[in-house]
Amino acid sequence: MARFLAFQKITRNFCRGRASLLLISTFLPGISEWGIAQQTKPAAIYGVVNDASGNLIPDAVVRLRQAETIIATTRTDLHGSFAFATVGSGNYRVDAEKENKHASAMLSTRATTTSVVLTIVTSATGAENIDFADKPNFTVAGITDWTAVGGHGSDAVLRTSETLARATETLKQNKVVVLTQSDEKERALRDAVVASPLSFTANHELGRFYLQKTSYREAKPLLEAAYHIDPADRSNEYDLALAYKETGDLKNAHAHVNYLLASGDTADFHRLAGDVDEAQGDALSAEREYEAAVRLDPGELNEFTWGTELLLHRAIWPAIEVFRKGAIAYPKSARMRSAWGAALFASAQYEEAAQHLCEASDLNPKDSEPYIFLGEIEMTAPLPLACAESKLARFIQVQPEDSRAYYYYAEAILKRQDVSANLLDVERARLLLIRSIEINPKYGEAYLQLGILNANKKNFTEAIHYFTKAIEVEPQLADAYYRLGVAYQRIGAEEKAKREFDQHREVERAQAETVDQQRHKVKQFLVVLQGQPSNLN
Repeated sequence: MARFLAFQKITRNFCRGRASLLLISTFLPGISEWGIAQQTKPAAIYGVVNDASGNLIPDAVVRLRQAETIIATTRTDLHGSFAFATVGSGNYRVDAEKENKHASAMLSTRATTTSVVLTIVTSATGAENIDFADKPNFTVAGITDWTAVGGHGSDAVLRTSETLARATETLKQNKVVVLTQSDEKERALRDAVVASPLSFTANHELGRFYLQKTSYREAKPLLEAAYHIDPADRSNEYDLALAYKETGDLKNAHAHVNYLLASGDTADFHRLAGDVDEAQGDALSAEREYEAAVRLDPGELNEFTWGTELLLHRAIWPAIEVFRKGAIAYPKSARMRSAWGAALFASAQYEEAAQHLCEASDLNPKDSEPYIFLGEIEMTAPLPLACAESKLARFIQVQPEDSRAYYYYAEAILKRQDVSANLLDVERARLLLIRSIEINPKYGEAYLQLGILNANKKNFTEAIHYFTKAIEVEPQLADAYYRLGVAYQRIGAEEKAKREFDQHREVERAQAETVDQQRHKVKQFLVVLQGQPSNLN
C-alpha cells in the first residue's frame, strides 16, 4: 500500500505541471503486488479516484467505455475506490466525473487484472482558461444527403433526437428581458424621438428597447433611422442587422453583417453572420462562422451556438465533444448540460444522457427545459432511466401548474411497470394523467395514455372515450386512431374499427411525408476526424 500511495504522489506531481483540463491516467500492472486485488480471470479493472492533492474522492461516477459505447457504470466507495470485476480483453476508456471535475484514461486488458489511478481537478470556470487550439478533433468538410443521418437506435429514437435538436436550438435565444416599468420607459423613449427625430441616441435607444422586447418590426425603422444619421456606429449596425434577420429581410441582414466583419473581426459579428447564413439555408457557412466565433471568444453562448449547429445537422459526435467541453468550462450552464444530454441521446447513450439532464435540472430546479428533455428521452429509451423518475416528480413540485409535469411523471411510473408491475403505481399514474388534462384539456397525449390504461383493463367503453377525445384535440395523433380501431374491434364494431384503421394509415402516411420533407431541408454535415481523409472527390 505504501508503494501504491507513493505512485499516487508521483501522478499528482506530474499533473500539477499541466495547465489544461486534466486527463491524468496511469496503469499499474500486477496490482496484486500491493495487495489491492489478486490477479483473476477473466479480466478485471480496479482503481481509485483522487484530486490533485491526493485526497480520495467518494461517490464519483466512473464509466467504462469501449469504442465510445458505455458498457458499465459505477461509483467510487468511501475510499475513492471502484472496480469493474468482469470485463473481456481489449481496449477500454475509463472516465471519472464528480461535479465539474473530470478525468479519463485509456487502457488495455489481456485477461489480467489492470489498475488505474484517475486524478481529477476542477475545470476552469471561464473559457479564457481553455486553449481553443487543443479543442477540435474534427472538421466539417461538407454536406451529405440526409439519408446518411447520424445517431443510433429506432426511428422513434431518431424522431425524438430530431425534436430535441430543434428544442436545443430554441435555447440559443436568451430569455426575454422583463423590463421594469416598461410602459413608462417606452413613453419616455418615444417622447425623446418625437422631440428630436434626428437624434441618433433617441432613435437607437428606442430601437434597442424594442429589440429587448423582441418587437423586431417596431425596432427596425428606428434602427434604420439611427443608421442613416450615423452609419459608422457599429453597435447600432449590429442591432439593425439583427432586426433585419428577425424580420426575414435576409439580403439586408447579410449586407450589414459583411460590413461589420470588414470593420472588425469579433465573435459577435461572426455569430450573427452564422445566424444569417443558417436562415439563408447555407449551413456550411454558418458552421464556419460559429467556429470562428468560438476561436475569437470561447464564451458560453458561442460554444453553445456552435454545438447546437452541429447537433441540428446531425454531426452527433462533434456536438457531444463541443457540449462536453462547454459543460466543463461552464459548470453552471443548464442549457449546455441539457444539450449535452440531447446529443448523447442521439448516439443511443441513454443512461449518460439522462444523468446530464438530471444534473441540468439540479442547476436551476424551476427551469422547465431539462425536465422536458428528460421526459422525452425517458419515454423513448428502451428501459427506465435511473434518475429520471425522481427528477420528474420534482418537476411537479416546482411547476405545479404545468400539465407536462404530470404527464411526464406518469409516463415514468408506467415505464417502470414493464419491469415490475404495481397496481397502486398504475393508479397513481392514472390520477396524474387526469390532473394533466384538468390543467390542459387539449393535451392529446394524456388522453391517449388514459385510453391505453383503460384498454389494458378491458374497459373498452372508457378507452373509446379517451381515444376519441385524443383525436378531437390532436387530429394528427396517429396512434390514437389505431388504438381506437382495436377498441372497436374488441366490442365487435368492425365497420368503425376499419374506418379508424384506414384513418391511421392515412395520418401515418402524411406524417411520414412531412418528416421526409423536413429531413431533406436539414442538410447533414459530413464530418472528418483528425488524421482521416475527407473523401470529397
